[in-house]
Amino acid sequence: MSSTRRDFLKTLGVVGAIGVGTHLLPSWMPRLAFAQSDHNATGEVMVCIFLRGGIDGLSAVIPLFEGGNYYNARPTQSISESDAINIDGNFGLHPAFEGLKDIYDNNDLAIIHATGSTDDTRSHFDAMLFMEYGTPGNKTTTTGWVGRHLQATASRNNSPFRAVGMGAMLPTSLRGPVSALALQSITDFHLRGREDEAKRMVETLSQLYQVNAPQKIHDHQAKLVFETMNQLEQLNAIDYLPEHGAEYPETEFGMGMRQIAQLIKADVGLEVACIDIGGWDTHENQGTLDGEFAQLMADLGHGLQAFYNDLGTYNSRTTVITMSEFGRRVNENASNGTDHGHGNFMMLMGGGVNGGQVYTDWPGLSPDKLNDGDLAITTDYRDVLSEVLQNRLDNQDMDLVFPGHTVNPLGLVNRL
Repeated sequence: MSSTRRDFLKTLGVVGAIGVGTHLLPSWMPRLAFAQSDHNATGEVMVCIFLRGGIDGLSAVIPLFEGGNYYNARPTQSISESDAINIDGNFGLHPAFEGLKDIYDNNDLAIIHATGSTDDTRSHFDAMLFMEYGTPGNKTTTTGWVGRHLQATASRNNSPFRAVGMGAMLPTSLRGPVSALALQSITDFHLRGREDEAKRMVETLSQLYQVNAPQKIHDHQAKLVFETMNQLEQLNAIDYLPEHGAEYPETEFGMGMRQIAQLIKADVGLEVACIDIGGWDTHENQGTLDGEFAQLMADLGHGLQAFYNDLGTYNSRTTVITMSEFGRRVNENASNGTDHGHGNFMMLMGGGVNGGQVYTDWPGLSPDKLNDGDLAITTDYRDVLSEVLQNRLDNQDMDLVFPGHTVNPLGLVNRL
């Protein structure tokens, strides 16, 4: 082959040092970030679900006890008490979360309300950036909170499947000093099923890099890719059968969660998985029991339920986190929607969660209790993430992960 290393990688559309061209693969397929640092020392897995666009937490987890403070502010965009799934006498779940009620009653689902980022920006871009960096208000940060976690615990896990970012772009939260490669796809790893193309890629990479006795950094990375290829060949996502009656939604989110479950059960050393579900910016015609918001809620709720059922005993070492850049305003707008707000909710799901309750220092929805028309934040989202990292992933270096933040324990998860 006369191709230069740069020209060949350019034709593949590679992100990072080596990989499979993203233009050859469907958008929903996973992009895998491989740590260079052969197994997950703790066996624990953290799955981070980012609800991009600012989910309306007051329609997802309804403060029923607020009465008129909630219903008068939302004459057309509120979830009625009769439709909500009452979980503790004070709060109710959106009916699309019906499948999560059993998980909540099994004490494997916890809800944290009136939580979020302490920065008060209503810019999607800034809010998501600050939250994924883990440094609210600081735009000079260059690494993500998950990336810094991987850095702090690099010696514990050298699996090529250590961290997985689902989707077309690697999440900002995974950025960090741990050298990583990107590889998009399990199902279409063989380049849309064309074995001839896969063979050509392997032969070309073999000529470009010395993988039998690697000497240079790129040679080591290439060796890692070949090892990863061998492992991926053992994972057949098309023929994968979810267990325990789990039925994933036929959506990008459902397909992504299905593959995360497959990687967890394959015991390939997965430690962190990040996945997005967007579309939550519901300024117009948000809807309650039907419409765009309800459809998104059904996708999220059914995906979480299927994932939990599919994992079975693997739930004991898996913790799922949901988060969003900010909530929506308490009052509905003139377009039958809700505008950018502040306080919101998070969820934790898994066998290590102290679930079956809503954790909140509730600030109230009366006009005098609102933060410029929004639900006030009384729990910093970094406290939620810190507790999962400390107690489940056994990372005690929170000064590195969340610099400048003093962690306030909430008792959300059990310690290993």
